[in-house]
Amino acid sequence: MVLWSKDQDKLSDMSTGTERIEMKKEGAPPAFHHSNGSVHPVILPDSPEEVPQTPGEYELTEVTSIPDHSDPENERPDMGVLDCRPNAKGQREEDALLENASQSNESDDTSTDQSPVPPAPLKETSFSIGLQVLFPFLLAGFGTVAAGMVLDIVQHWTVFTEVTEVFILVPALLGLKGNLEMTLASRLSTAANIGQMDTAKDMWKMIMGNLALIQVQATVVGFLASIAAVIFGWIPEGNFKMGHAILLCASSVATAFIASLLLGLIMIGVIIASRKVGINPDNVATPIAASLGDLITLALLAGISTGLYKELGECSLKFNDYANPMVCAFFVALTPIWVLIARRTPSTREVLYSGWEPVIIAMAISSVGGLILDKTVSNPNFAGMAVFTPVINGVGGNLVAVQASRISTYLHMNALPIAEPDPAPRKCPTPWSSFFGSGVNSRSAKVLFLLVAPGHLVFLYTINSMQGGHTTLTSLFIAFYLAAALLQVVILLYLADWMVNWMWRRGMNPDNFSIPYLTALGDLLGTGFLALCFHILWLIGDRDTDVGD
Repeated sequence: MVLWSKDQDKLSDMSTGTERIEMKKEGAPPAFHHSNGSVHPVILPDSPEEVPQTPGEYELTEVTSIPDHSDPENERPDMGVLDCRPNAKGQREEDALLENASQSNESDDTSTDQSPVPPAPLKETSFSIGLQVLFPFLLAGFGTVAAGMVLDIVQHWTVFTEVTEVFILVPALLGLKGNLEMTLASRLSTAANIGQMDTAKDMWKMIMGNLALIQVQATVVGFLASIAAVIFGWIPEGNFKMGHAILLCASSVATAFIASLLLGLIMIGVIIASRKVGINPDNVATPIAASLGDLITLALLAGISTGLYKELGECSLKFNDYANPMVCAFFVALTPIWVLIARRTPSTREVLYSGWEPVIIAMAISSVGGLILDKTVSNPNFAGMAVFTPVINGVGGNLVAVQASRISTYLHMNALPIAEPDPAPRKCPTPWSSFFGSGVNSRSAKVLFLLVAPGHLVFLYTINSMQGGHTTLTSLFIAFYLAAALLQVVILLYLADWMVNWMWRRGMNPDNFSIPYLTALGDLLGTGFLALCFHILWLIGDRDTDVGD
């Protein structure tokens, strides 16, 4: 129990008789110093009725007498006793009190390190949001167009025709930009916005920990994606070849590792540069993560798988039975190094232990989309679908990643995270509140939705002008394609509003959990809706004479 005197500016521990000197800054409220270094403001109530009696919280009471061991000459009637009881809500309340006290008081101890004050939130209007998102959105879209044209070309390569299960890897590996790079961008954007990267030491610590983390995740996810390709591709048909399985494993792991390293470095540069020029990184980082992500990943997958297929000896006289296993072993052997580096940073250490569920489930969801792509593109009548798949998946994933990152940052900057599940049930947001509410998140949802149709029209005519694909842009095809794209983005933006807030209420960091799920669902919805459009168009007679050429 602690005794405080206004005139003495002292705190006396009644159980031990020791005293702790309080800050004597003129006008500053008193504060109690724990032996562990934490500081709690002491606020005396005007009357005993104002004292909260909830168990687990601090109680303040007035006393009219002083224990015998105190100095009678210094006795004052305006004394208060602070009864320190264990707080059931844990350390989070202590941190909040410490933060409030440090903001309202100035310590005489100049040697105490003060963390940098987080920058004020950027004031954004619909126009400013759209202006900041437009350029990276178009840049990312043209990146997906390039990836689509690459896929349209490589689908006829020997490795894709002989080992068609490689198509199953395409959405899973392209989805890594959502599972890893966009999550990295969202995590670092939030850290930059709340001031955790303002000093060089903190910045480099965050960078190294996050780069190591995504290398671990990329290796594991790449390996699991190859297993999913085996399960979805060969087991139903009963045709299993060990050489092809190792080929898929080596191609997937090598592609995931190299692509994640390159894109992670790009993301870090974008976030640091955007903060220096005064741009909200949430608006630009996640789209730029995808601008080159699909193209780099798909080009690496095609090149690596083709080279390893040649080493397998099935398309030439050259035969090397050890190349593919050695590639797998090399990248897997590097995993413990990345684990040790990632464990040194608290934020990445938490994700390293608890962040596997979303990336693995997201990989499985994307693999289902890959199965749809494999079964559709393998049919010569629907070969024209390949060029549009990265575009519709990439645009939907980019827009929902921006929205999820913005909502997550908004919650971090305006509320305290909840460490335990919220027992009070909350109503699910309605589509009307998600898109037509008065908040900034509803405003950004409308802006992002309005970008869908114009953006896709630009991308479609870019593909057509470059003579990519096997599908003529008829009015009927454009109408079906835009309907599928708009429906995909509406569903994703609504799910983002619900999922991010739901995760927040349950004490889960949305930066680590929401984007993998949302981008994987975007891959599944985009591939499914696009395949449905091609089947409907084929059934109603809108067929191109050059399909499959």
